[in-house]
Amino acid sequence: MKEDAAIRATYFSIIGNAVLAALKWLAGYFGNSYALIADAIESTTDIFASFLVLFGLKYASRPADENHPYGHGRAEPLITFLVVAFLVTSATIIAYESIINIRTAHDLPKSYTLIILGGIIIWKEISFQVVMKKSRETGSSSLKADAWHHRSDAITSVAAFIGISIALIGGKGYETADDWAALFASGFILYNSYLIFRPALGEIMDEHSFDELISEIRTIALTVEGVKATEKCFVRKSGMKYHVDLHASVDGAIPVSEGHTIAHRLKDHLRHKLPQLGHVLIHVEPFYGENKPHK
Repeated sequence: MKEDAAIRATYFSIIGNAVLAALKWLAGYFGNSYALIADAIESTTDIFASFLVLFGLKYASRPADENHPYGHGRAEPLITFLVVAFLVTSATIIAYESIINIRTAHDLPKSYTLIILGGIIIWKEISFQVVMKKSRETGSSSLKADAWHHRSDAITSVAAFIGISIALIGGKGYETADDWAALFASGFILYNSYLIFRPALGEIMDEHSFDELISEIRTIALTVEGVKATEKCFVRKSGMKYHVDLHASVDGAIPVSEGHTIAHRLKDHLRHKLPQLGHVLIHVEPFYGENKPHK
């Protein structure tokens, strides 16, 4: 099931973030690198954010009930908003501490921090690719947000790597390069926060962005015996499911009962061909041979 795959990916994120956060805190503290400590701050917030994603996925996967006839999928974009809040908070803390460190004299970072950062960058990019792949497979917005946590973490690590390298190469007088790198990373995190927030907002607002799926629904519908044409087709996303309202045209001369049977056959066929569909509502329109445009 898609829900199970998404949950497994979230556990992967939690374990990876916990290990890396501990490593970054130790390396940053003993290696005298605030950019690495800033990276550790983000990884720590990522742990809590991943737990939120896990909770959201489990809650969103609950079946429909009397009070929630369309299921609990809308919990997922709400959790995404909380994940974004974690990102914005960590970016703000990193920026604040970076500015303080830029204005305060301190020692150069240790050279071994570069080796640690190199390993972290590789692992974080791998983590991003793994979780983003699962996000595409499941259609999970909160899992996509979790994936971008890994990518933003990789970017902050790259910024830290560059900053520490400049500080070590430049020597005395370049100590703040490490802090400027952390400040740059905070700005990038804020930018990514917007990229994560925008699709989740569109999901909550039922924003139209499913042209490809609608085209696929229309094509499949016309393969069902008795369906002459399709008219209106609306799709809205809720969690990992897509709910569909489709107007299907059938022969206007047939009995109502036969039209009803065709509608059920169409609904079952769509859900068989497209398992990501949730509720499918079919509205039957009479068809008398005229070519009506899609509405």
